[in-house]
Amino acid sequence: MIDFHCKCGTRVFFRNTQCLTCQRLLGFDSVGFYMLSLRAAANDHRVLHDEDSGKEFRYCGNYDDYNACNWLLPAASPERFCISCRLNKTVPDLDRGINVERWIRLESAKRHTLYSILRLGLALTPANDRHIKLEFAFLEDGRTNAEYADTFVATGHGSGLITINLAEADASYREKVREQLGESYRTLLGHFRHEIGHYYYELLVASTDWRAPFETLFGNPDEDYNSALKQHYNTVADDWAPDYISAYAQSHPLEDWAETWAHYLHMIDTLETAGQFDVMQLKGESAEGRGVLNKPFAELVDTWLELSVKLNALNRSMGMRDAYPFVITDPVYAKLDFIHRVVGASVAA
Repeated sequence: MIDFHCKCGTRVFFRNTQCLTCQRLLGFDSVGFYMLSLRAAANDHRVLHDEDSGKEFRYCGNYDDYNACNWLLPAASPERFCISCRLNKTVPDLDRGINVERWIRLESAKRHTLYSILRLGLALTPANDRHIKLEFAFLEDGRTNAEYADTFVATGHGSGLITINLAEADASYREKVREQLGESYRTLLGHFRHEIGHYYYELLVASTDWRAPFETLFGNPDEDYNSALKQHYNTVADDWAPDYISAYAQSHPLEDWAETWAHYLHMIDTLETAGQFDVMQLKGESAEGRGVLNKPFAELVDTWLELSVKLNALNRSMGMRDAYPFVITDPVYAKLDFIHRVVGASVAA
């Protein structure tokens, strides 16, 4: 994540909508990757003026309606919603106040995920011959709403549609499930990064020349999925084989890919953040955003391993769990390197 600053020099953050020092409005430009400092036009408060470029913007409609998004559109755009919110196929019943709070948490994690994808240079909804389109559905079941007592909504992905159960926005529920499943890490951001990994497998690997090397590293993606997951949950354990980044990655080759993809995004995004805040720097120029795709992968991993040790030490000093409780073994390294090469080839093309 970039270290953003308001026009007045105050440090601001990705979720901010106003600078507390100079009172300028803040909004994220997903094209230029800037946090813009804006003034409302005198004749129309919805039109936001950027003093530096002279351009005019407006907030996403979900800012106007729910204060749920700070991404910007050009003022003259015919669209009501930003590039992130336009991907929503289904949102929960927002007449229920608690749903608005939970939905806003989901949207925040989604925007951070899309930031990472766009920062790498990947397209969100590229044209493809199978008509796979990225969409999101945020759904309730009996865990959050008694009206749906007999229903069960699984978080997952299918043909471009990413479904997230609204219950995952509840930190206490998420922690309960983490303990039940023996997971060492469970976050909203992790969910989004994992599920969008399934989407990019379909786009970048499934029907391409990358399919054969994928099978060599991850296994046969056509292995019976439901049987594999049933077996996994019947034998779930706190530890996992050294060939995998997590216990869940063992369940099926496609889950192994999605888990490894999520860790690739963890690594790339956190390395950029560390560099932006002068915690740890990658060597050379263009070591942020899509510039990381030009870096030797071994250098990325070496820097990441050193950084993750420091992160864990800092967390322990605060009495918290390790920020990165994982081990990158040689087989995991090979899988991460494969993803690095797939992403690099796609962006270059």
